[in-house]
Amino acid sequence: MTPKRIEIMDTTLRDGEQTSGVSFSASEKLTIAKLLLEELKVDRIEIASARVSEGEFQAVKNVTKWAAENNYLDKVEVLTFVDKGVSIDWMIEAGAKVQNLLTKGSLNHLTYQLKKTEDQHFKEIKETIDLATERGIKTNVYLEDWSNGMRNSKDYVFKFLEFLTTQPVARIMLPDTLGILTPNEAYEFVKEIKDKYPDIHFDFHAHNDYDLGVANVVSGLNGGADGLHLTVNGMGERAGNAPMASTIAVINDFMPQIEIGVNEKVLFTVSKLVENFSGIMIPANKPIIGANVFTQTAGIHADGDNKKNLYFSKLMPERFGRTRKYALGKASGKANIQKNLQELGLQLNDEDLIKVTQRIIELGDKKEVVTKEDLPYIISDVLDSYSYEEHVKVNSYVLTHAKGLKPSTTVSISINGETYEENSQGDGQFDAFMNALNKVYKHIKLNLPDLIDYAVRIPPGSHSDALCETIITWKNTETKKEFKTRGLDSDQTVSAIKATEKMLNIITN
Repeated sequence: MTPKRIEIMDTTLRDGEQTSGVSFSASEKLTIAKLLLEELKVDRIEIASARVSEGEFQAVKNVTKWAAENNYLDKVEVLTFVDKGVSIDWMIEAGAKVQNLLTKGSLNHLTYQLKKTEDQHFKEIKETIDLATERGIKTNVYLEDWSNGMRNSKDYVFKFLEFLTTQPVARIMLPDTLGILTPNEAYEFVKEIKDKYPDIHFDFHAHNDYDLGVANVVSGLNGGADGLHLTVNGMGERAGNAPMASTIAVINDFMPQIEIGVNEKVLFTVSKLVENFSGIMIPANKPIIGANVFTQTAGIHADGDNKKNLYFSKLMPERFGRTRKYALGKASGKANIQKNLQELGLQLNDEDLIKVTQRIIELGDKKEVVTKEDLPYIISDVLDSYSYEEHVKVNSYVLTHAKGLKPSTTVSISINGETYEENSQGDGQFDAFMNALNKVYKHIKLNLPDLIDYAVRIPPGSHSDALCETIITWKNTETKKEFKTRGLDSDQTVSAIKATEKMLNIITN
């Protein structure tokens, strides 16, 4: 059986822009429009509502100018209204050629919002379509609140459809405006209409108020829908619209009877661009495009991937321009770490791998995720820690820093089994810690080496929660020899204290 070709219409720039707090600039709209048509290869884009603002007018002009120059103008659509031709005038001046005319798809909307009869509404719609045709504008028609219309006023919906079959309309668009449909209803309502009018093109437009957007889209396609309206990242009013990425993946993987032209390799790129322009962050667990959805956390999963890809599915990250990652944290096992080591080109023997695994688990108890970029620092810290016997242990400390007061530290330290406690002030928390240590070592008549260099670094590209490596260079006051110690922690002062603890063990050995 030859697959049925389905049109994908992206409405991120119109319906998606109705997300609370989102307003794309003219240049942002043009950039997104180009990416949607040229790279993602959707069939159509809905880019604005007519008459909204001067800024919207200029944005549409920019997009239509580019589209006309690149043979995309028939793929660019604008939402219009039954307003005696005002929207059409706006469209023509903006350079657009396809209108998506908003009409009433339920008797409730017609009766209580427009306060008009069916015949009055149909007459005004006909006048608008005739005017558009005269002026070279192609018309698609939205049946707003169609889903409630099918539930509560089906006779009105079919009377309306019967009227539209007499008009020069390219597409009839069936929106679940309030996201109230169940998958069974989406299938039954679309099928009932498509069975009666098999030769008319019907688009299905799902909202996500019950988190059923993708399920309803699949049901609508099974019912015979000829086109879908989707938004990048599921943007849209309230809970948003059916999301582009998930819908495309579901169609490609589970609906062989359907053919689409969308380039799924670009989905992630487009999603990140829209995220940046809109300021609406993608949830980390959002299917296909979320930061964590191709990250294995449990060690058993990484082990399974090493053994015949046991935890792989059709959702391979490479399909979407992404890569699989293996998280490092308290749930990590050796397999996770080995996967990350392979990517970094590093190797460890079994004994060192066990030590590094244990340290990552310890860090994971304090820091939810340890990144691949942290791994070299952890290895260095762990292997350095096992190069000496531990005779000195910093048992506990209290660091205080208050505005207007000098920082102070109270520290408890064990040296060869003896415990000492001191407190001191300093120019900073670490200086106060060192001053307290000096008191301890003066008491036992030992000299501490001089601190001659102090360097702090985090992995490139990390954020404020990154692991912090502190490298301190010390000089022995008697031999004048220099040596370095490293400390690793997500807190800079704590990492310096750990580096100092290593120094204390080196001079005690």
